[in-house]
Amino acid sequence: MKKDLETEDLRGRLSTKGGNDATSLRFIDSLWKLKWFLNIGSQTRLKKSIATIDKFVYRLIITKRKEQNTAVREDILSRFLVEREKDPERMNDKYLRDIILSFMIAGKDTTAASLSWFLYMLCKNPLVQEKIVREIRDVTSSHEETTDVKGSVENIDEEALDEMQYLHAALSETLRLYPAVPVDTRCAENDDVLPDGHRVKRGDNVYYISYAIGTMTYIWGQQAEEFKPERWLKDGVFQPESPFKFISFHVCTHSLSLSLPDVVVKSEDFLF
Repeated sequence: MKKDLETEDLRGRLSTKGGNDATSLRFIDSLWKLKWFLNIGSQTRLKKSIATIDKFVYRLIITKRKEQNTAVREDILSRFLVEREKDPERMNDKYLRDIILSFMIAGKDTTAASLSWFLYMLCKNPLVQEKIVREIRDVTSSHEETTDVKGSVENIDEEALDEMQYLHAALSETLRLYPAVPVDTRCAENDDVLPDGHRVKRGDNVYYISYAIGTMTYIWGQQAEEFKPERWLKDGVFQPESPFKFISFHVCTHSLSLSLPDVVVKSEDFLF
């Protein structure tokens, strides 16, 4: 079964890429709805990709459901399977599939990009790197020099992450300067007027550049372009900014109260 899942996982990854490519074409192909109806061209590939991904995800759900009887797992899917017992009608397999796809598709590239920029900034700012290492050692009470990465990681849980104020600040500062989605758009539900007086009609698309907003001096001060985690701290405690100022999460309604475990994205093993 494990080997079968690994094979399906590979097919699923390839199908995800193919599905993304076919979906992107909808922005420039005005005939995509007709192609979908007639099952031709890029929309045929999209349908095949969806079928392959669905097959992989549903098999994963079945496998996890069987494992529930033999072991306690801490991954996200297993937790949702436990919650499903409270409301099986609403949290059916289709509901679980949608949750998994959200993590697979929406969290994969953004996580990789954010962590890459974070490591890049640490390489450019060795003093920040030293402060983070010192904080991790203080929180985990691991003051000895060690190369045992696995052993160190085992000492880090959500409670420990909540105590890592400087790490939280450094991650937020990275996302401010290098948001995972540097350009985004919103569609107006009703006629409106922007703060600068520009009128927007219902159905208009409004684009905004979160990358530029993160470096505007009249929002973040004269040192807006500098990597400075300390701007997020007051007396050593992390201070969240308004989601309308810290736009990297695109005005998510709960981004104001994001804790470090919310910001630090777990690896794919945490999901599966």
